[in-house]
Amino acid sequence: MAIPIKNETAIAAMREACAVASTVLYQLRERVRPGITTYDLDQWGRELIAELGARSACYGYQAGSRRFPAHTCLSVNEEVVHGIGSLKKILSDGDIIALDVVVEYHGYIGDNAITVPVGKISSARQKLLQVTAEALRLGIAQAKVGNRIGDISHAVQSHVEKHGYGVVRDMVGHGVGVSMHEEPQIPNFGRRNSGDLIRPGMTLAIEPMVNVGSWRTRTLRDGWTITTVDGSDSAHFEHTVLTTEQGPEILTLPRLASPVSVHAVG
Repeated sequence: MAIPIKNETAIAAMREACAVASTVLYQLRERVRPGITTYDLDQWGRELIAELGARSACYGYQAGSRRFPAHTCLSVNEEVVHGIGSLKKILSDGDIIALDVVVEYHGYIGDNAITVPVGKISSARQKLLQVTAEALRLGIAQAKVGNRIGDISHAVQSHVEKHGYGVVRDMVGHGVGVSMHEEPQIPNFGRRNSGDLIRPGMTLAIEPMVNVGSWRTRTLRDGWTITTVDGSDSAHFEHTVLTTEQGPEILTLPRLASPVSVHAVG
């Protein structure tokens, strides 16, 4: 299938949707603390999305006969992605949690994620978060007109594996726009100068998923939650990026009074 190229109207709408998504993500991360449940976080996400006049693109998302039952994806420690908020999952000091917020606003999707500490975390977990955030930043830097998708993939993989971590291969980044998943697929592993040519007007969800141990994953019995196969920690960072002649533009940078820098978010 052809890769959608956004016109000025679509780009303006994408900026609005991504601003909503980043605002929700920023406010949600501010509520992360020991003692709360992931269900609490998901319900706060639901309320924040509604307050901004958007809807969760995750809630009710259908894969086969299954529908995703939560409003955000909340993945703790060894959970890679697609964790479901639960009253039984209480955050503890030292945990890490990936917050993944995807919203639909006026017909367009904004998609972003960040992994954050719960209280004080170990130096090993801090390094995992730092390396994954750096991998996202390096991948975004390669989303230049004239490059190819493989240049993004290679930048992520090279940085991650240099630090001895595993790059998840079962799931990939993707185009995003009127649908949550559009062409092209953006693996976090690959060769330079391979894959689709990057042209102006693409909107790409670039999202390294990095495991401390093996890159392999498994799906829990809920049919959604993806975990590392060996129980090792995992981190997930994501931005929606617009490709332009002037270079990649991150659409999901926070636009609040005290914004977080790209280095902190990805």
